[in-house]
Amino acid sequence: MVVELFIPCFIDQLYPETAFNTIKLLEKAGMKVHYNLAQTCCGQVSFNSGHWEETRRLAIKFMNDFSGDRPIVSPGASCTGFIRNYYPKLFEKDAPEQKEVKRLTGNIYEITDFLVNKIGVTDFGAQFPHKITYHDACSALREYGIKKEPRILLSKVAGLELVEMKNAEVCCGFGGTFSAKFKAISTAMTEQKIQGALQTGAEFITSTEASCLMNMEAYIRRQNIKEITTIHIVDILTSGI
Repeated sequence: MVVELFIPCFIDQLYPETAFNTIKLLEKAGMKVHYNLAQTCCGQVSFNSGHWEETRRLAIKFMNDFSGDRPIVSPGASCTGFIRNYYPKLFEKDAPEQKEVKRLTGNIYEITDFLVNKIGVTDFGAQFPHKITYHDACSALREYGIKKEPRILLSKVAGLELVEMKNAEVCCGFGGTFSAKFKAISTAMTEQKIQGALQTGAEFITSTEASCLMNMEAYIRRQNIKEITTIHIVDILTSGI
């Protein structure tokens, strides 16, 4: 099977190694990966800031960049959830773009959903001998619907011990522009999340969302916390392979 790879902005700009590991993971699952160099932002940032016309232009470009019928896979549920839930709302119900929107939204997957539910590949022979805890990102859990999928994949990693934190489903405080507009509230939420993670004794916090991990890692570094750090789930699933 040939799949299209969609890399969200945060990963493209800040965590390119996660993008390469996504390719590695998909190839390990038997996929042939195609990456369109022309791809850009899906439009989530402009949409959340109220710039719908700009978002429509980005959506049209995105649909042109991924115009085939091959599955589109991404290491980020935030952007894929946005595309699935909000692209249909960008255009009038009888607009000609809706046909392409329907094709796209039914064919784009966050990677853990794709691996577990679409192709049924869950064991990659990865090794990660560490205690970790999992953060249920708001967009992944509430907009995309991911819950069990990352945990199924992590359960197959040799040496990994998953310890759930009490506030696994509570927001980490990022929320896109929320963290910039409401810095004090955001920081307090991040502090609560990190304290919850520390109480588990975990060495790593993992998630499907690079933006959440970036936010938490920034707090960890500012507070000079040595006991824990962050890692994307894709980077765990490709560890040791």
